[in-house]
Amino acid sequence: MGQLVIVIVGPTCSGKSSLSLQLAKDLKTEIISADSKQIYKLIDIGTAKPSKSELKEIPHAFINSISLDENYDVSLYEKQALEKIDNLLKNNKIPIITGGSGLYVRALIDGIVDLAADDDLRKELNAKKEKYGNDFLYQELITVDQSAANTMLPQNWKRVIRALEVFYLTGKSIKEFHNEQVKVRPNYNVSQFGLNWDRGILFKRIEDRVDQMIVNGLVGEVDSILKMGYSETLNSLNSVGYKEIIAHLKNEVSLDEAISLIKRNTRRYAKRQLTWFRKDKRIRWFDIKNELDLIDIKNEILKQVKSQL
Repeated sequence: MGQLVIVIVGPTCSGKSSLSLQLAKDLKTEIISADSKQIYKLIDIGTAKPSKSELKEIPHAFINSISLDENYDVSLYEKQALEKIDNLLKNNKIPIITGGSGLYVRALIDGIVDLAADDDLRKELNAKKEKYGNDFLYQELITVDQSAANTMLPQNWKRVIRALEVFYLTGKSIKEFHNEQVKVRPNYNVSQFGLNWDRGILFKRIEDRVDQMIVNGLVGEVDSILKMGYSETLNSLNSVGYKEIIAHLKNEVSLDEAISLIKRNTRRYAKRQLTWFRKDKRIRWFDIKNELDLIDIKNEILKQVKSQL
């Protein structure tokens, strides 16, 4: 059994940050963020980053790390985060990974195939999809890589395109690369914990957070970013909270409409997060009714940690 790594997951507004902070204090360790937006500087209010005092009290990796216009992807995150995990373990600290970006979490636990891509080939495959549909592409994958096709469905067209791209670029099945990567994954003992709220309570928490973001100055934050010259088309700004406020600042929707859209889109995002994480049967879920439950959950996790040391 490898060295212990703790992972805290769940939908937005579920209390992941609060729980992780308390755990990090008790374990005298650091937090590795698995959030694809909190890594960017300047977008603070809309991404619900930990406060400055919290960041000062407990070191957080991958928060405020890069500029808004800097290119970043999950493969780069995987490489850098694994290095951070190893450094913590070498210093006898238990890494605590927390965040709602499921792909980032999966990259650290199971790995992401890291291969060179070909823009022209991808455009060609996307054009086929638009012209002929998902089933056409899927049949093409069956023809060239039956084993990969058996692991996905036609509607998962992004995975189908990626598998075709890998095959045409390398002549090998994407499964071969997955298998090779698994062999070289670090030997971690990963304990995953998920936070699950009653749907109605979670949605109320989301709405309250959005209202507080507006009070805290989200509109001003977005306006300031745009006045700095950053393009509204940046990937970093293509997220819930920012795209709706940008629409408001362009007079496309009223502020009330923007707030309503943020709440609706955040609820939808939370549903997608839960769907993603529910697929991983390795996660131990805790049902939560109020904030006080987080204390009991923290103590339960600490008990499990001590049993594994």
